[in-house]
Amino acid sequence: MEPSNYYIIMKTKIEQLLKTAELAISESYCPYSNFPVSAVLVSEAGKIFTGVNIENSSFGLTNCAERTAVFKAVSEGYTKFSDILIFAPKAMPYPCGACRQVLSEFAGEQFNIHVATIKDNVPVVESYTLAELLPKAFSK
Repeated sequence: MEPSNYYIIMKTKIEQLLKTAELAISESYCPYSNFPVSAVLVSEAGKIFTGVNIENSSFGLTNCAERTAVFKAVSEGYTKFSDILIFAPKAMPYPCGACRQVLSEFAGEQFNIHVATIKDNVPVVESYTLAELLPKAFSK
């Protein structure tokens, strides 16, 4: 595939994931941080799973949007993934270490992690591979 076609396909895919994430953000439960986050996880089969952060007054029991999406997918029998887009309207939502490790359990090193926010009413997206964000991960 030519690089320009690849770029157009990825741009369209990311735009679609971002729209889904923007819709899901309203389900975030974040009364303590007031920092809503949503995640859109794509299985290798193309099935979409959304997740949001779910806070708890005992902060250690809080669950990130990424892990919510992964746990939903795995509970439905999906264990191989190609992409995740993580969205927060207030700032760039880089995944925490726990989320990176959970993602590594079910995704290869070339798994795509897209992080997105809104700046000056314009979406800003950065893309990484899992290997870039979690070098030397624990593995099976």
